Amino acid sequence: MYFEIDDFNALERALHTLCDRLTASDVPEETVFDSKLVACELLSNVLQHGGERAYCYATVDGDRILISVRGENGFRPPENSACSDVTAECGRGLYLVDAMCESRDYDERDGIRVVIKIIR
Repeated sequence: MYFEIDDFNALERALHTLCDRLTASDVPEETVFDSKLVACELLSNVLQHGGERAYCYATVDGDRILISVRGENGFRPPENSACSDVTAECGRGLYLVDAMCESRDYDERDGIRVVIKIIR
């Protein structure tokens, strides 16, 4: 699945399509939710910090979901995430992504890449 997202309305449509396709691939409901949350956090950050357009590629590969997200300006997230104070308005997104994913890395071609393990 490939998505180009240029605003939050397009983000909502892409997340809906992602969930529909994961469900059609017999991905459990909890993992579909986790995938939606992770994709939403990463894509929202790209729209806010990484330029005017976000690009997302997602695929089911065996017992894993691979999601790659990148922006137009090559925004590189920090290697280590930390959770901000619970009353802070921001600063928890990458921490949540890391908590829900098996792994997260970054490269110049694919941008942020996360792996979500599917537990059936």
